[in-house]
Amino acid sequence: MKHILITGGTGLVGTHLTPMLLSKGYEVAYLSRTSGTKDGIKKFAWDVQKSTVDVEALKWADAIIHLAGAGVADKKWSESRKKVILESRTETTKLLYNTLKLEGIKLDAFVSASAMGYYGFKTSDHIYKETDAPGDDFLAQVVIAWEHAVQMIKSLDIRTAMLRVGVVLAKEGGALKQMNFPPVLAPLGSGKQWFPWVHVEDLAQMFVWALENTNANGPYNAVGLDPKTNKTFTKTLANVSGKPFLPIGAPAFALKAVMGEMANMILEGSRVSSDKILQEGFDYKFNDLESALKDLDV
Repeated sequence: MKHILITGGTGLVGTHLTPMLLSKGYEVAYLSRTSGTKDGIKKFAWDVQKSTVDVEALKWADAIIHLAGAGVADKKWSESRKKVILESRTETTKLLYNTLKLEGIKLDAFVSASAMGYYGFKTSDHIYKETDAPGDDFLAQVVIAWEHAVQMIKSLDIRTAMLRVGVVLAKEGGALKQMNFPPVLAPLGSGKQWFPWVHVEDLAQMFVWALENTNANGPYNAVGLDPKTNKTFTKTLANVSGKPFLPIGAPAFALKAVMGEMANMILEGSRVSSDKILQEGFDYKFNDLESALKDLDV
């Protein structure tokens, strides 16, 4: 396995994953809206709306890492935005499946992003494992459809693995930058909801692990080893960043008024187990939240 084709390669995870793969001797290319090169990486063109993809990209590839998908927290959830969130995941996967099947292309592996939203946003003492049933809220339904599309690729006798990604912590942006922005840090709502975080470097290494581990199949919870509630996470972030911590949570009703349905994503949260990927041999770099936050210079 030498040639790795990445969708969503210029996003947060892809920009960490690409140098890891290059350092291990892989050749990397992206599927992108336009062909050409970016920072020395070859880009093959695809157009999901027109259901077109450069077949040479798939013939070139030994494996695909599928990261494409519109950001779930980028915009308020109108009905049109919900459609974009869903179809940016399902239609991209179906396009790859249809092209692979039509051209008779056999890959060594197909590793796809998924999301811990599969379990629904429920605050409870239950620790969710990969074998647990899915939730029934909007994001759970998105992930169910997304993973179903990936399973279609598995039907082509291609090894598939899906990483149900938690909240990604990174310097460049995302949730951590927003949470650490205020001068005084406070929990959200009750603060009792679980916050299944993962350091971006560990997450990128998980994709490499799933690519290289020929026994890696099916879903894996891609979360850190040190689960925290929102209140505990926020207090740890305040301690590491040197900011004051206010134990009184931001009112849930105010967040719902501003964010609408999307507020459920931060006001509720499930505790998710990392046991499967750990027991199958993945070696974490960051074993606790404090070391992860210090590495990110919060």
